[in-house]
Amino acid sequence: MSINLARSNGSKPTVAIIGAGVSGLGIGWRLAQAGARVEIFERSEPGRGASWAAAGMLAARAEAEPGEEALLQLNLKSQEMWPSFRDEIEAAAHMPIDYRDDGTLIVALDHDDAEALHFTYEFQSKLDLKVEWLSGQEARKREPFLAPNVTGAVYSPLDHQVENRLLVDALRIAFMAAGGMLHNYTEITAIETKGDTVTGVRYGDEHLEVDVVVLAAGAWSRTIDGLPKELIPPVRPLKGQMLALRMDVNEPLLRHVLWAPEGIYMVPRADGRLLIGATVEEKDFNADLTAGGILHLLRESWEAVPGIDELPIDEMWVGHRPTSRDDAPILGPTALNGLVMATGHHRNGILLTPVTADAISRYILDGIVPTEITPFGIDRFQKKKPHRKTAENVKLQQGAA
Repeated sequence: MSINLARSNGSKPTVAIIGAGVSGLGIGWRLAQAGARVEIFERSEPGRGASWAAAGMLAARAEAEPGEEALLQLNLKSQEMWPSFRDEIEAAAHMPIDYRDDGTLIVALDHDDAEALHFTYEFQSKLDLKVEWLSGQEARKREPFLAPNVTGAVYSPLDHQVENRLLVDALRIAFMAAGGMLHNYTEITAIETKGDTVTGVRYGDEHLEVDVVVLAAGAWSRTIDGLPKELIPPVRPLKGQMLALRMDVNEPLLRHVLWAPEGIYMVPRADGRLLIGATVEEKDFNADLTAGGILHLLRESWEAVPGIDELPIDEMWVGHRPTSRDDAPILGPTALNGLVMATGHHRNGILLTPVTADAISRYILDGIVPTEITPFGIDRFQKKKPHRKTAENVKLQQGAA
């Protein structure tokens, strides 16, 4: 990728990234690769928020729904980038991230489920998403331990998965190897500005002058001080409880990612873990595991795969999806010069890692807003939309001396 680091004063950009999830780490890695000075500030440990709690599904097609066509295009673009992104990050970090291309199954357990699933299948087929309709018998040929009452299924061979926790570690290693600086357990107390321009960030008693601040703090993005009211991103935490069971690694109950009714998914890992998720709860930052939440996950997944009742529980946890007002990410520049958004990814943060890293770093380096993210600026939430910087004419003005 050709990157132009030229600024009006010939310098390279200095960038502070708030948040070391997969978005912040991915953007930081791309910028550091290009020679920018990048410092990432993380309030706890890298990637221990939504990035760690996720299931790592890359399911642009299986999750496609009417009314989300613009988001679907962004998801598909990122999904297409994943194989080469995997190769590059594994080479940079010298470690695997357990990318699996077994495909995804979405199953129906009764007549009503089948009707609803077939409606979605027809919608996805009209968009040429390469999905296949299977009978219950055909589904059980792919997954023999499915419940006998599975009446039909959709198979999406191009929807894959990655071990998101390994991805976090790989991005951290690659970022630091490229020269990036990571501040763990360092909370940004304010973004500092002068007029309509970002000047730096403050953490504790320290101040760092920068050309660009990238807000990639996930569900915590709206808590950062120093933002004008109209630029506080409408991102809230959406609680999800999850658990992992332990399968026999030589004879796993599942080999494909499986979606069951009620929005329950099951994700088999190469190490024998079987992830089950996730509840959807408007509970702010509540992190309690509840009997009702875990019961719901186990009951609904048991309906689809009865054999799980013999599996030991390996782990249970809670995550907080960074969810915007319209469930789509907030990406790109803002009306405050030098402030860039990369937040609000909802349940697609892992899927959107490659396109987020590429698009945001490209904007910071050459001043062009990539076409794929133009529908996702924060200005879509504003009553009176200001003049939007476009890919045809925008040039970064930070760094001018």
